[in-house]
Amino acid sequence: MSAENTYYVTTPIYYVNDAPHIGHAYTTLACDVLARFKRLDGFDVRFLTGTDEHGQKVEKAAESAGVDPQQFTDEVSANFRSLAEAMNFSFDDFIRTTENRHKISTQALWQRLLNAGDIYLDTYKGWYAVRDEAFYVEAEIVDGPDNTKVGPTGAEVEWVEEPSYFFRLSAWQDRLLDFYESNPDFILPISRRNEVISFVKGGLKDLSISRTTFNWGIPVPGDDTHIMYVWLDALNNYLTSTGFPDTESEIYKTYWPANLHMVGKDILRFHAVYWPAFLLASGLPAPKRIFAHGWWTNEGQKISKSIGNVIDPFELVERYGLDPVRYFLMREVPFGNDGDFSHQAMVMRLNSDLANDLGNLCQRILTMISKNCAGQVPTKDVFTSEDHALLEAAGGMLETTQRHLDRQSFHKALIDIWKLVGDANRYVDTMAPWVLRKEDPDRMATVLYVLAETIRRLGLIIQPFIPDAAASILDLLAVEKDKRSFAYFDEILESGVALPKPEPIFPRFVDEEIA
Repeated sequence: MSAENTYYVTTPIYYVNDAPHIGHAYTTLACDVLARFKRLDGFDVRFLTGTDEHGQKVEKAAESAGVDPQQFTDEVSANFRSLAEAMNFSFDDFIRTTENRHKISTQALWQRLLNAGDIYLDTYKGWYAVRDEAFYVEAEIVDGPDNTKVGPTGAEVEWVEEPSYFFRLSAWQDRLLDFYESNPDFILPISRRNEVISFVKGGLKDLSISRTTFNWGIPVPGDDTHIMYVWLDALNNYLTSTGFPDTESEIYKTYWPANLHMVGKDILRFHAVYWPAFLLASGLPAPKRIFAHGWWTNEGQKISKSIGNVIDPFELVERYGLDPVRYFLMREVPFGNDGDFSHQAMVMRLNSDLANDLGNLCQRILTMISKNCAGQVPTKDVFTSEDHALLEAAGGMLETTQRHLDRQSFHKALIDIWKLVGDANRYVDTMAPWVLRKEDPDRMATVLYVLAETIRRLGLIIQPFIPDAAASILDLLAVEKDKRSFAYFDEILESGVALPKPEPIFPRFVDEEIA
């Protein structure tokens, strides 16, 4: 398969010092929607997620839990797998950085950097945040509470002095700026791109890439008194999944460079500065895009374990159902921006968009077909200009959604899809098939056919976002399982096909706590 027909999308690998939360679900969901869409659109997709299991923070979390780090990471990594199952994520590979394949791959990347002359041994003296697993320069440090020092993220920092291997990041400042200029879509959204360019223009210092004060990590090749800096280890997971260091393998040649690394805005610097520098210094191509999305707040408050307002995605799915949660997360906030979660907004989306708009459209049309067309796809007559207008709007949905998702504009895709839902509901009200039933049964059948065909295309296009509901809609239209890819988007329903008894897709949700 040609590179034009392959798509490699990754989540960041999630740090296993705590339980999964809404941020993890959000990032992986965005990648899942893209992966599902691309598969339906004829692409050979590789979708990677996993867990980041090394580093001082994990070692300390395991110590606090009273278990050894491997046992701790085994247990917490399993929670992230459970989240993937609960959210119906369609990943192709789940990587753990404690796997042997990753150790081999990461040590090979180190060796490439060493052979290129971009690694040297010296002593690190500076500020380090265990929470962020990040080094910060003096200008980024401010006074915190109780005589502490904190970094730009608010994480407490400590002064570190130890032998360290360094990566010559300073040598890559101009080359990175040239790379960004030559690849204007490498970082999205544009606001994040501007942040990165400003940071790099401010000057890059060589990066400490090994530690000696703890040992939970991958040993440096040839010097096991050092372990690799956790971010060099973590970033390389994207390569490991392709079979690296075997750059002649079919999987590597098929999928690398990755089409998209999806990340939260807090880890953009690692992905948009360090990672391309590591790759280019190693003689390897950089990924095609880094997209950094925003953060969620909870009912207007910053999410914090200490406040106790962490949003548990398992609880959301249990309370509202899987597809409503998937829809809300992709629709509520312009993707890339920060957003606020509220239960009231969740219920409004469920009842307004899903139950009233889409659910009611499907229910009333399929019920009318069941009662007035012998439970079969209606027989169509000559189409009017109004019929053509709705069918053309439905037919244009695929191209519109392709355009939005190629820019990771999930909310815009759903806005336009629901515009079609609104068009279909207005068409029903204007055509009034319940009146036509008595006055012009043939015209009624044509109107119901147009609506059934519109619903079919809606069912196809919403599959990546709300797959279970989409499958139910397509089942009710008797669309065969092997005709649900976008290759069949422009085909039309065959009149006379028997349809199953209509069933509600989205019942209204009554939240007693809110009501």
